[in-house]
Amino acid sequence: MGARLRVFLTSEQNQTLLNLRTADAPRKVKDRAEIIRLNAHGWYVGKIAAHFDLTAQTVREVLHKWEKHGLEGLWEKPGRGRKPKWTEANIVFLEKCLREEPRTYNSLQLSQKLENEHSTKLSPDRIRRVLKKRGSIGSEQEKVTKGNKTR
Repeated sequence: MGARLRVFLTSEQNQTLLNLRTADAPRKVKDRAEIIRLNAHGWYVGKIAAHFDLTAQTVREVLHKWEKHGLEGLWEKPGRGRKPKWTEANIVFLEKCLREEPRTYNSLQLSQKLENEHSTKLSPDRIRRVLKKRGSIGSEQEKVTKGNKTR
């Protein structure tokens, strides 16, 4: 069995961690701050793990990150997760095609055009979602329909 893992906080550090409870921070960050505070107040790793329904190893990792990185260690590292296959230039190209060319495209045709001209393979569903999220689709067709209605 290893040595007891214990962190010691200054009053400023303790107050900073306490203030994180009401700050606009992710739930995980708030929990990690509370884990550090509880350990500093004498709680054992096993008791903290049971309190938060975590493994003891997770609690140890939080404490080690605090000792190594300080307050920065509470947040997730940037760059986690899958990176998008498309770039901003790809979407600007598709928006330009939709806006300036006289013909209309469906998402499958946009997917093929993007692959042929930019060598970027995106599914029609992904293209539809990205353009919809940016507000790039739907508005022009609505304007055309409103302008062409007979009264």
